[in-house]
Amino acid sequence: MSESAKKVNLLGLSPAKMEAFFDEIGEKKFRATQVLKWIHQLGATSFDEMTNISKALRAKLEEVAEIREPEVLLEKTSKDGTRKWVIRTDSGSSVEAVLIPDGERKTLCVSSQVGCSLDCSFCSTGKQGFNSNLTTAEIIGQLRIAIRSYGEYNTTSQRVVSNVVLMGMGEPLMNFDNVVDAITLMMEDNAYCLSKRRVTLSTAGVVPAIDKLREVTDVSLAISLHAPNDDLRDILVPINKRYPIKELVAACNRYLDNLNDKRVITVEYTLINGVNDKPEHAKQLLKILRRMPSKLNIIPFNPFPNSGYERPSEERILAFKEIIVHGGIVTTVRRTRGDEIDAACGQLVGQVADRTRRSQKYINVVQEEQQ
Repeated sequence: MSESAKKVNLLGLSPAKMEAFFDEIGEKKFRATQVLKWIHQLGATSFDEMTNISKALRAKLEEVAEIREPEVLLEKTSKDGTRKWVIRTDSGSSVEAVLIPDGERKTLCVSSQVGCSLDCSFCSTGKQGFNSNLTTAEIIGQLRIAIRSYGEYNTTSQRVVSNVVLMGMGEPLMNFDNVVDAITLMMEDNAYCLSKRRVTLSTAGVVPAIDKLREVTDVSLAISLHAPNDDLRDILVPINKRYPIKELVAACNRYLDNLNDKRVITVEYTLINGVNDKPEHAKQLLKILRRMPSKLNIIPFNPFPNSGYERPSEERILAFKEIIVHGGIVTTVRRTRGDEIDAACGQLVGQVADRTRRSQKYINVVQEEQQ
């Protein structure tokens, strides 16, 4: 075991776990708050920077702990200002994170798994298969990397990242504990201090985990729906076979009932030409949206090689939107950003040492179709 592997990476400790760490090494729990601020608000990369902590404690921390971010393998910037990072994980594979600027709003799309444990048919990440869950440090490290990319590290006065969405590679609720610790740090006053309305967890619909989530956090919730009926969703989002739309909607309503504000569920709907973009699909979708407080985010399909799907025309996109809007649901169409650097929604792939053999099956199918 390497020297680094023996040390506790404090970057990935939630406030409660940080307190437990200091208690375990025989130090006062209030040290946890000091170290949280140094790491997450001030961007400290070493204990020597922590000037309000005694030299003796700093030396002690140096022996048993570290502050280690994941390694950045590649950074690309799109002509529209979108930034993408390819990040190496402890598993040896890599994931991608994307920062999307829009005026003063800067939204960071964070990955939670190496590959994805699900297999949505229209998503290039899913075709890569699955390797492992990201650690809390690897998830929160994506936020630190994005903040530092703008120069002087600053999480408050001129916030570099205003919003975080867990919509990158992976299904967040299949990496429950690490994801919850990461979003806890994002919303922690002594860390990144992001509003619960500015951190959004997106799930394809792992119903038991949604119910578990409402017991530990009040993060904003988004649902990757992508189909207005079970028959079609079984094909596009296979987890629907286990947790059909009716069960998913009920879980969303239970989640909202647990909040003490008037937030709604963001429903994500990737619009695919000739597949789920017909007027009858829009009318079916409208019925679902009316069964829970919701708003709709239409995502025109972003092509990737050999997907078998196409992006709808602008006319079809607008026609679909109009039906939903006339039904009284707030609806937006997501603009494609960063597509020339493969940073658009559904295009993130990283480099996955697939443990599922799913990627090889996909390659075999493509090769057969090309013969």
